Amino acid sequence: MTDTNVETEKPMKKASKLPLILGLVLALVGGGGGFFAVYTGMLFGNEPTDTASTESQDTPYDALPDVGYVALAPFIVSLTSDGTASLLRFSTQLEVPSEHLEEVERVKPRIVDVLNGYLRALSAEDIESPDALVQLRAQMLRRVQIVTGAERVRDLLVMEFVLS
Repeated sequence: MTDTNVETEKPMKKASKLPLILGLVLALVGGGGGFFAVYTGMLFGNEPTDTASTESQDTPYDALPDVGYVALAPFIVSLTSDGTASLLRFSTQLEVPSEHLEEVERVKPRIVDVLNGYLRALSAEDIESPDALVQLRAQMLRRVQIVTGAERVRDLLVMEFVLS
């Protein structure tokens, strides 16, 4: 009986790894091809135009805007917060279109007054947060634009901002 059992049992065949390897290779090739098509703009991209590329080669740089700068005298403002006083040293320049330089120079005392009043109203806690300079700059630019007119001052550049 033992002889018949041995003859009837056949060794199990291992499953072929060819379909697994073939599937993995096709997935990698398909993924790479899809990435290439999207990355180069063949799919979901804008059609490149020849005129845009030749125009950018003809003009290497855009002309800088015709602006001037009006420097304001440095401010030293005392900040009060819970009885302790801190000092803020602040200096700024205004970016002004060249045609409005003289007009902004004439109202410079009013600009200094507005900025000084705003800075005196601040406490040390208002200035110590990480995004405080961005908010303060926007607030001061808006106040300056109200005094001078929105088209006369383009930007307020903070040159010095020291809290001690």
